[in-house]
Amino acid sequence: MELRQLKYFLKAKELLNFTEAASALHISQSTLSQQIKQLEDELQVPLFNRIGKRITLTEAGDLFAVYAQQSVNKALDGRELLKDLNNLETGKVAIGVTYALRHVVTKALILFSSEFPKIQFEIVFGTSQELMQKLNHFQLDVILTFEEIASEAHFKYLELFTSPMALVTSSETSLKNKKTISLEEISTLPLAMPAGGFSTTQFISRAFKKNNLNPKVTIEINDIPTLLELIKTGKWHTILTKTTIENENDLHAIPIKGENMTRTAMLISLKEVYEKKAVTAFLKILVENLK
Repeated sequence: MELRQLKYFLKAKELLNFTEAASALHISQSTLSQQIKQLEDELQVPLFNRIGKRITLTEAGDLFAVYAQQSVNKALDGRELLKDLNNLETGKVAIGVTYALRHVVTKALILFSSEFPKIQFEIVFGTSQELMQKLNHFQLDVILTFEEIASEAHFKYLELFTSPMALVTSSETSLKNKKTISLEEISTLPLAMPAGGFSTTQFISRAFKKNNLNPKVTIEINDIPTLLELIKTGKWHTILTKTTIENENDLHAIPIKGENMTRTAMLISLKEVYEKKAVTAFLKILVENLK
């Protein structure tokens, strides 16, 4: 079983078309078909159903794909390890981040890039669920999000800080003078909220349900910058972690009263995956900048 064969198999699995897979790999279709057939002969089980020109994964192929991807990723880890011997002269770091923590990444990125200007970065914004999925598929090196419980055994968790849940309102409304506010008070206000896929919305929805409250949510939106622009009009309020509006001069955050009204910012990465030297150096700067 060769690494090349695993890569061929994974590309065929992705496209479900031998012709397109061969073209993407820059090889002939006959070479691709031959290599996959050799792999199937070695495994003594078909990986694809061949129906005319169409192919579909067999049950064995679906199960084998997980291990094939792990093997390819391990080989890539080895290549990254050798690249790291260049003393951070090359490399790419892929980071997933929720919008509420953008300022944390931005500060660290500016500091890191001034010291290691040749390292490339890919910054991906998304909901916690979206970022977890990308991390599971090895599309990200690390994610920065809010997570109260270290729930997945194959993840590494590093707690960074906590941030209170807060009612976010325009700095021009009469509420701006309140020091704290209760969920009961909030439930009477017109609310615009992040869409249901955001972990903050799921967190606060559970809190409302626990207290038998029905908030007046008139707008749901999956773009936080647009949501904040709506809140600045003073017509609506929203609920976010207080850290979300850091450096927003036209908004005011009022901490919500009650137990467990805080969220924990965490760095999350995969266990048993080689951590690039560039990732290690970046995370060191990020954590030190929080002290």
